[in-house]
Amino acid sequence: MAPIGVGSTLPDGQLAWFDESDQLQQVSIHSLAAGKKVILFGVPGAFTPTCSMQHVPGFVTQSEELKAKGVDEILLVSVNDPFVMKAWAKSFPDNKHVKFLADGSGTYTKALGLELDLSEKGLGVRSRRFALLADDLKVTVANIEEGGQFTISGAEEILKAL
Repeated sequence: MAPIGVGSTLPDGQLAWFDESDQLQQVSIHSLAAGKKVILFGVPGAFTPTCSMQHVPGFVTQSEELKAKGVDEILLVSVNDPFVMKAWAKSFPDNKHVKFLADGSGTYTKALGLELDLSEKGLGVRSRRFALLADDLKVTVANIEEGGQFTISGAEEILKAL
């Protein structure tokens, strides 16, 4: 399947997350994104170096600026279980706006066409690194990285596009 791109509609899918009351919830992407401007960004794995030290911190520290430019939701997706995502979210105590969503089996990542096979590194099938900007479910920006790169999917690139 070809990866999602500009002009595509975000597919719906159920992801898990822990809400503000620390309750495990199942949430659909469409319930979070329909009628809104959202950033959906994906990373290969929780607690991995580039993801934890560069990619996620950029969205956390620039979330207020992104919101000021009209972004309603900032959604992080990773092929990890919800308990790992909960622990990872807690490692960013300054985070107020990024929702850490678990795609435990990689089903949603596959629906996006953004799987990355990292089996040779012992990680199994994960997500490519990406950042999508969508307005009422329509993708307006699709910054999808090649391999393990981190050049176009950061918060700075999305800010430039807003």
